[in-house]
Amino acid sequence: MAAKKKLTESMSKGLIDEVQRWGCMKQKGVSLKYMMEFGSRPSERNLLLSAQFLHNELPIRIARRAIELECLPYGLSEKLAVLKVRDWYLDSFRDLRSFPDIKDRKDEEEFTQMIKAIKVRHNNVVPTMALGVQQLKKGLGRKIVYEDLDEIHQFLDRFYMSRIGIRMLIGQHVELHNPNPRPHRIGYIHTKMSPVEVAHNASEDARAICMREYGSAPDVNIYGYPNFTFPYVPTHLHLMVFELVKNSLRAVQERYMDSDKLPPPVRIVVSDGVEDVAIKVSDEGGGIPRSGLPKIFTYLYSTAKNPLDENADLGTADMVTMAGYGYGLPISRLYARYFGGDLQIISMEGYGTDAYLHLSRLGDSQEPLP
Repeated sequence: MAAKKKLTESMSKGLIDEVQRWGCMKQKGVSLKYMMEFGSRPSERNLLLSAQFLHNELPIRIARRAIELECLPYGLSEKLAVLKVRDWYLDSFRDLRSFPDIKDRKDEEEFTQMIKAIKVRHNNVVPTMALGVQQLKKGLGRKIVYEDLDEIHQFLDRFYMSRIGIRMLIGQHVELHNPNPRPHRIGYIHTKMSPVEVAHNASEDARAICMREYGSAPDVNIYGYPNFTFPYVPTHLHLMVFELVKNSLRAVQERYMDSDKLPPPVRIVVSDGVEDVAIKVSDEGGGIPRSGLPKIFTYLYSTAKNPLDENADLGTADMVTMAGYGYGLPISRLYARYFGGDLQIISMEGYGTDAYLHLSRLGDSQEPLP
């Protein structure tokens, strides 16, 4: 069983020592504001500084995750899917550490190509980790006690929060090389993003998936000023609103499936506060019982059938399904928290659910570094 080897057996001692050494170094967080100010002048010097920063920062973040992947409770580290993820992290660490110091434009361009490849290598980390947790859940069977698995939830929160940061830093650097940046764009950041417009696009995407799955979809009504804008990362907001609307559509659709009543619309309200931009997604899908509320932000709970059971081929596991590995909500909350916001779910069992997404508009909160 070569695949099941522990890190110490399968890797050279030099690499293990280096991973341990880098994993102990201090991470440096950046803020949305800093990314915006720095990226607004993508001069050759700034790109060089950015690459030098990443050359030092990324191995620290990646080493920390590789070490954690090696010592997870309940034998999770031994699951084949988790070993696969660990190897991706080790390969990326090795690539970064074997890259020489970045001294000029040519070095910087080669480094940018390499981190682009690292980002692609890690594309399927979420579904693959989900598969590992599935394998664990199957093995534990009915003995599973969610409180006991707290350690795994906390690890996954740290792991995915770190992944959001790594992908944001790489994506931001790579995007600054775009010779034709779109207006009001600084890398991934849109300086004049309209939350109403993003909510509209995310809702349309969620409705299309609902249509595909059920043959029809409730309406989505959006309230708020389309002209209101603030600086944020549209892909992050799209992901969060898409997830919330998708959950609401599913709840309403299933509640009214056999009813002759017209399903009530999902309502989205966008409000522009001094500190926060808040987005509320409300549905009349019957709500969640109070006993179920603590579970909705765990990684081991989904009311839907797990798509990975029928579809264990990792190549296709990143398809968007209507409901799935129970990861949508906890990961959306991490995206909200990454830039100093939050996500809360309030439910009225028998009526419906309200999700409150708070986005910090000051943009100067530091990345939360696990």
